[in-house]
Amino acid sequence: DLAFANLQDFLPPERQSRCALDLGCGTGAVSIRLARLGFDVTLVDASSAMLELAEQAVIRNGWSDKVTMKLGNANDVAKICSARSFDVILCHNVLEFVEDAEDVLRNVARVMRDSSSILSLLVRSQAGEVLKAALQAGDLAAAEDNLTAEWGTENLYGGKVRFFTPETVETMLRDASLTVVARRGVRVLSDYLPAKISRSAEYDRIFALERKLGKRPEFFGMARYMQYLVSSEQGK
Repeated sequence: DLAFANLQDFLPPERQSRCALDLGCGTGAVSIRLARLGFDVTLVDASSAMLELAEQAVIRNGWSDKVTMKLGNANDVAKICSARSFDVILCHNVLEFVEDAEDVLRNVARVMRDSSSILSLLVRSQAGEVLKAALQAGDLAAAEDNLTAEWGTENLYGGKVRFFTPETVETMLRDASLTVVARRGVRVLSDYLPAKISRSAEYDRIFALERKLGKRPEFFGMARYMQYLVSSEQGK
């Protein structure tokens, strides 16, 4: 919800036809939201099982006419999709799991329509992993290790997961000829709230507070996830 609300603040102007790409779409939840806003959405995922779940969700919500499914890796997006064809691109929690994140961004830049297009990039924060280890797990050794770790272990699925710093992300974006429009912290404190605060009963209040914190630069780097709203230099 936070990442999508942040994206909505920067959606490009309406035109006769607006196209979106959800790279690493997972279950397709965000794609359905974009379809509701009038976008024709292309879903790309390397997992056929995930695409099947996304397709079921799309059908269940009645958006089959607005959505196209494509099986493929994030690094191959410029081969899977036509150049300069998307007004909005989602790349949420994808770069953590690829070996060559820089290549993914270069390929994403090729399929952005023009300088009015927007890329929403969401990545795992190294600083957020430090706080998670210390505050959530009470593991000071892991917190110390995460201060310099570039890779960690994914809790849900196992395997490697990459941690990012603002400097790393912004260097990659510059190298891909992409320009940062805005930075937003996602989940600054919601993972560390005491048990006495009900996540469901206080959801709206937590959401509103997270939105305020996420916009403030002093909280950006310490959030669990860093979100970049990014434009392309092509067409400028």
